[in-house]
Amino acid sequence: MRRLRSVKIVATLGPASNDYQMIRALHEAGADVFRLNMSHGSHEEIAERHKTIRQVEADLNSPIAILADLQGPKLRVGVFKNGSEELEVGAKFRLDLDDAEGDLTRVQLPHPEIFQALEAGATLLVNDGKIRLTVDACSKDFADCTVVSGGTISNRKGVNVPDVVLPLRALSEKDRADLEFVCQLGVDWLALSFVQRAEDVYEARALANGRAKVLSKIEKPAAVAAFDEILKVSDGIMVARGDLGVELPPQKVPPIQKQLIRKCRSVAKPVIVATQMLESMIESPTPTRAEVSDVATAIYEGTDAIMLSAESAAGDFPIEAVTTMNNVAIEVEGDPTYQEIIAASRVVKRDSIADGITVAAREIAEATEIKAICCFTQSGTTALLAARERPMVPIIALTPQDDVARELCLSWGVNCVLTEGIDRFKMAVVEAAKAARTGGFADETDQIVVTAGVPFNQAGTTNILRVAPCEERLIFRTDPE
Repeated sequence: MRRLRSVKIVATLGPASNDYQMIRALHEAGADVFRLNMSHGSHEEIAERHKTIRQVEADLNSPIAILADLQGPKLRVGVFKNGSEELEVGAKFRLDLDDAEGDLTRVQLPHPEIFQALEAGATLLVNDGKIRLTVDACSKDFADCTVVSGGTISNRKGVNVPDVVLPLRALSEKDRADLEFVCQLGVDWLALSFVQRAEDVYEARALANGRAKVLSKIEKPAAVAAFDEILKVSDGIMVARGDLGVELPPQKVPPIQKQLIRKCRSVAKPVIVATQMLESMIESPTPTRAEVSDVATAIYEGTDAIMLSAESAAGDFPIEAVTTMNNVAIEVEGDPTYQEIIAASRVVKRDSIADGITVAAREIAEATEIKAICCFTQSGTTALLAARERPMVPIIALTPQDDVARELCLSWGVNCVLTEGIDRFKMAVVEAAKAARTGGFADETDQIVVTAGVPFNQAGTTNILRVAPCEERLIFRTDPE
C-alpha cells in the first residue's frame, strides 16, 4: 500500500482499536506499524490483536510491522491508611521499606535498590513529577526528604529517580515472560523500557535471540548520557518524551530529541518520536495548533516515525488521529523548506562499498528524472542505508524475507515488496521495474535506479548500481553479471 509520504506512523492498539474493521481502517488511513502495549492486556488479548493484524496484512497484501512495548520495572509507593495525603511545601516526609500503611509523615517505597543508590541532595519525583522531594539523609532502608513541590500523594503512585543510575535491570520477571511470549507469536520489534546503560540492551537481545529487533526507549537521563553506547547495540531508538520530560526539565527535551534523531540517522538506525503528539485528540476530533506543530517539527528533523499512544488505543477518534498525522506529513514533506533542511542535515558516509552505492543512488536520483530507488536486500541493511540518505524519491525495498519486509515498515521512505528469490542481476532489474510500475511509482517511460549485491541471497554484498528503464519488456543483449 503506497503512502504519499516518507515518515512512518506508529499506532498503539487498545480498547478503542481492537477489532478487524478498526485495525484495517487504521492501516488504510496511514498506520504502518502497530504497537502492542504490554502494560495493558492479557496474553490472550495480545495474541488476538496480533492475529488480527496479520489477517489485515494478508487481506491487503501489505506488510505491517508489529512492535511489542515491554513494560519495564515500575517503581511505586505503597498504600496510605486514608488512601491519600496532602503534602505541603517545606514539610518533612520519609520513604522507607516498612510495609505499614502510610500517613502524612511517611509511606513505604518497596524498592531497596533505590535506597542503595540514593545520596543526600538527590531528587525523587512522585506522580509524574507533580510532587518533588529532595533527599536530606538516607540509608539502605529509608530516605528522609523535604517536600519541594507539594500536592496529593495517594496509593501506588509512580516514583522517578532522575539523578542516579539505579541498580535495576531493564527487564522484570514480567518483561521476560512477555518477551518470550511475543517472540513466539512473531512480533517484529521489541521496545525496551527503563534502559539506563548498554548492558540493559544486551540482555534483551540475548533473550530475543534474533527473533525480533530490539528498540531502546530513551526515557531516563542516564540513557541520554550513555546514548552513544546504547545506540551501538540497539536496532532502533524511541525518544520517549513522556518520562524523559518528567525526569528532566521540559525545556531540555526538544534539543535532546533533535540530537538523538541526528545520531540515529547518521548510523542508519530507525528512530521514533513518541508521547503526547496529538494528546487532545483523545477527546477531540481535531488537534491543537501546537500539537500539529510538534508533529511537523519531528518530521522536519528527519525522524523515521511518529507515534500515537492513547490517541489510537483509548481515544474517541483513532482514525481521525492517524489521518491527521498522515495529512501533516504529506504537507510538511511537500514543503521546499523540508527538502532544504533534510539536505543540510545529511551526513554523507562512504566507509564501505554499500555506503558508496547508496550515496550514488541518491545523487543520481536527485540529479536526473529518476522515479524511484529500488534495492534488493536480504537482511534489510541496504534499505536502511538508502533510507539514511533521505532521498527525495521513493525507496522500494525488494526482499524474499517476510520478516525483513515487516521490520523495514518502520524505516523512513521504505516501501516494502516481497519478491521471489533472485539469482541473476538482470532478473533483479525486471522485478524492480515490475514493482515500480505495479506500485504506481513509475510508468514505462520512466527510469529507476536498481541496487543489488552479487552473489545474490547473501547479506552485506551490495556492489551493483544500474539505471534502468521501467519498460514492461526488458531485453538484455548481454548479461550484466
